[in-house]
Amino acid sequence: MADVVLGIQWGDEGKGKVVDGLARDYDFVVRFQGGHNAGHTIVVNSNKYALHLIPSGIFYPECKNIIGNGVVIDLSALDNEIKQFENLFSMSSANTSYSQYGKNPIAGRLFISNRAHIIMPYHVELDRLSESRRAKTKGIQAIGTTGKGIGPAYSDKVLRSGIQVGDLFNKALLKTKLEANLQAIRSFGLSFDLDSMLTTLLGYADRFAEFVTDTTQTLWQAAKEGKKILLEGAQGSMLDIDHGTYPFVTSSSTGIAGALSGTGLNASDIDMVLGIMKSYCTRVGNGSFPTELDDEVGEFLRSNGAEFGTTTGRTRRCGWLDLVAIKHAIRLNGCTRLAIMKLDVLDGLPEVKVCVGYDYMGKEIDYMPYNLDVKPIYKSFSGWDNSSCVREFKDLPSNANNYINFIEQYTGCKVSLISTSPERNDVVLIK
Repeated sequence: MADVVLGIQWGDEGKGKVVDGLARDYDFVVRFQGGHNAGHTIVVNSNKYALHLIPSGIFYPECKNIIGNGVVIDLSALDNEIKQFENLFSMSSANTSYSQYGKNPIAGRLFISNRAHIIMPYHVELDRLSESRRAKTKGIQAIGTTGKGIGPAYSDKVLRSGIQVGDLFNKALLKTKLEANLQAIRSFGLSFDLDSMLTTLLGYADRFAEFVTDTTQTLWQAAKEGKKILLEGAQGSMLDIDHGTYPFVTSSSTGIAGALSGTGLNASDIDMVLGIMKSYCTRVGNGSFPTELDDEVGEFLRSNGAEFGTTTGRTRRCGWLDLVAIKHAIRLNGCTRLAIMKLDVLDGLPEVKVCVGYDYMGKEIDYMPYNLDVKPIYKSFSGWDNSSCVREFKDLPSNANNYINFIEQYTGCKVSLISTSPERNDVVLIK
C-alpha cells in the first residue's frame, strides 16, 4: 500500500521534515510532480540539507527513491544534487552505514522515470519572457514564478512536443524533437545551437543511464509484493493548477490526483493521506492571501519562522492560519490525518488568531469562492510560551492544546504529528 504526504497550504509547509521522519519505515519514497522549483529542507544534527528533486528518503540506506513520471527534470540541477550526496556520503565519517553501498551510495537507491519530461534551457528563457511580458501588460500581474522553466516544460508536455528522459537514449529521435522545438522558439527571438545542446543531452544520457527505468512497473511490482510506498508531494494544494488560486499557481497537480497520475498507481493503492500544514500561513509570489499580515505580527512570524524560500531565498508572505482553506484542501485530497508544523514559531505571541470564515460580498461564508477577494473572520486564542523542542503531547502548553483541539474540531480531521523545532527528532506523535 502507498501513503501520501501532501502540503495543504501554499507550499513550504515542512513536508521534507515529515517525509524524512517517516521514510525509515518505508521501502520506497517517490516524488510525483513539480521540479527543482520545490525545495524540501531537512535538518540533521543541526546541518541543513536542501532537496529539490531527489526524494527525502535518500538519507536512509534501505530506502529506494523514485523521481516519478509527473516530475519535470532540469538535468544539470539533478546532476549537481546527486554529486552533493555522493560527496556527502563518501566524506562523512558519520555515515559509515553507507559503506555497504560502495563508493556510490546513490546507485541502486535512486530511480528516474523514463517518462519524466526534461526542462530544457529554452524553457528557462521562455519562463522569463512570459513573466516579463505579464509584468509589462496593464492590468495583468506577474505570477511570481521561480524562473526555472517549470511552466514552459509542462506546457510542452501538454502540447505533445516535450522531450522525455527516455528520449535521451535514442539519438535520432532526440535530434528530430530538438530540431522541431528549436525551430518553434525562434518566433520568440530565441536561438540555441542544436549540435551543442544535443552533445550535452547525450552526455547526460551516459551520466544517468544507471538510474533511468520504467518506474511505473517498479511501483506496480512493489505494490504487488506488499512493499511500503511513500508518495512525497511538492508545493501545496492552494497552488494546484486546477484547484489552487489560479492563475497564481504552479503548473502541476499538487494533490492526490497528481500523486496517482505522476506515479502510475491507482486509487486502490492508497491508504493514508497525511496533510501537512503550518500553525500559520505563508505564501511566496503573487496571488490571493486572505489572512496576510503586513504588521509587526507578520514580521514576527517571518523572523521567528525563518520564512525565506529554500529554492529562491525570497521572503515569504506571512499570516494567520486559514482554516477555511485547510478544510477545502482536506476535502480535495481526502486527508485522513494532519501534521502541524512550526508550532513553536507562535511561542511568545499574546494572542493567536485563526480564520474560520470569510466576509464575501457582505455575506459570511465558510468555503473558498471562485473569487478570493474576501475578508477573513477570525477566532482568537490566548497565546503560549515554551512549546519549542517538546516531544510529548502532555508537555505542550495548555493554550497550545486548545489551539490544536480546535483545528481538529473545525476540520474534522485528527492531528497525528506536531513539529516543535526544525530538528528532525523534535516532534510530538499522537496515535
